[in-house]
Amino acid sequence: MKETILLINFKDQQKLRKLKMALLPFKIRLKTVEEKDYCQPVGYLAGVKGMEAVSAPEMQEPSEKLEKEMLILAGITGNLFDQVLYTLRKAGTPVDYKAVLTEHNQNWNCIQLYKELEKEHQMYHGK
Repeated sequence: MKETILLINFKDQQKLRKLKMALLPFKIRLKTVEEKDYCQPVGYLAGVKGMEAVSAPEMQEPSEKLEKEMLILAGITGNLFDQVLYTLRKAGTPVDYKAVLTEHNQNWNCIQLYKELEKEHQMYHGK
């Protein structure tokens, strides 16, 4: 799998452009996920070999709307991982929810991962 960053629910096009420009030197594949693909497994969206798209009837339009932006880092580890996070912070493009693609979450869809991150965020911030 090629190093990939999935960009989910970015409504502010100026912020998205700034984020993409900041990450350009890394030559990482950046993929903006469309709302119609939120029900697909994040591993499939990131290009994990052997993962297939979900077809109807399992796939349906997401009934829930995501409120915040989400970024999923796939195949990015070690020093590169640290550099990417540092660059995002330095560029002034904060993203509320960030996740790393793992064997555990690669079969989740965007909505499931978002809910999990939302739960963790609330626990972390004591809400």
